[in-house]
Amino acid sequence: MCGSTSRVAAEEVSYQAVVCEALGPIEGLCLKRLPRVPLGPNCVRIAVAAAGLNFPDVLMIRGAYQHRPPLPFVPGLEAAGIVSEVAAGVVGPAVGDKVMVALGTGGYAEEAVAPVAQVWPMPPHFSFVEAATFRVAHLTAYHALQTRAELRAGQTLLVLGAAGGVGLASVEIGKVLGARVIAAASNREKLQAAERMGADLLIDTSREPVDAAVKRETDGAGADVVLDPVGLNQEAALRAVAWNGKLLVVGFSAGAIPAYQANRILLKGVSVMGVRAGEAGRKDKTLRQGEMAALARLARAGQAKPLVSASFPLARFAPAMRLLAERRAIGRVALTVER
Repeated sequence: MCGSTSRVAAEEVSYQAVVCEALGPIEGLCLKRLPRVPLGPNCVRIAVAAAGLNFPDVLMIRGAYQHRPPLPFVPGLEAAGIVSEVAAGVVGPAVGDKVMVALGTGGYAEEAVAPVAQVWPMPPHFSFVEAATFRVAHLTAYHALQTRAELRAGQTLLVLGAAGGVGLASVEIGKVLGARVIAAASNREKLQAAERMGADLLIDTSREPVDAAVKRETDGAGADVVLDPVGLNQEAALRAVAWNGKLLVVGFSAGAIPAYQANRILLKGVSVMGVRAGEAGRKDKTLRQGEMAALARLARAGQAKPLVSASFPLARFAPAMRLLAERRAIGRVALTVER
């Protein structure tokens, strides 16, 4: 362990953080000062400049996520900032380096401590808010499309919830992998964001059933791969998959866990594939290193970058989280730390 928000440090230095002291709504969180924890072996301390907001953060504070950290905890799966301290013997990040960091918790704060293996250099030409919102969504998209689905050039990819963080990242990664990308979202503004990320075809789900539109655009064949981070209409998602196609179950941001029809899965030879990029990386560190290296190459080449539609100062965490929880966000949302 690199440190814990529940341990009182010997030193008196403190920092501000958003703290969940009891499970419940966003309004139950509070901004308070925490004592700095000692730096553990093989860890680095980061002066956070920005933190990315992710839907699991909202679920975690409700106790509705598969990972349930002990109370109290600081939400936040990812952040970016400047290395301010390194443990003795650490090879890699040095004080003053601009980095992005993967965290189970702890991102919504002025500083964060993490193992060196969870810290990566910021991609060139990225801002802090872009670096803070890059890893979770783009790693999920890359893991889903490249590692799990083995999406090939020339195949048709349907992205549901295409204007969310994972949705837009999937549109972008799908194009990098050479697919014909169909983006589905609930209004024109969201579809315009998907179009900016490279979507070939757009489906306004408020005007037309997604499965009917996909069948029309594919001459009745359906999409080779359907990526669903929403879980809003599982029947339509299954109907939109082509024979022998793949349905990627990425999440349930609509709020309900889908129940897929086994008869339709059987009749169409569909592969329903669960996507947990974080868990896959914990079980196979070599896989994670390879995926992150691939994403770093894409970022350096200008082929992968998050669309950040809103940023809020740390003290305004509540409206930022509500934007995400109410599914009003387009792309990514970040918290920023001013010094």
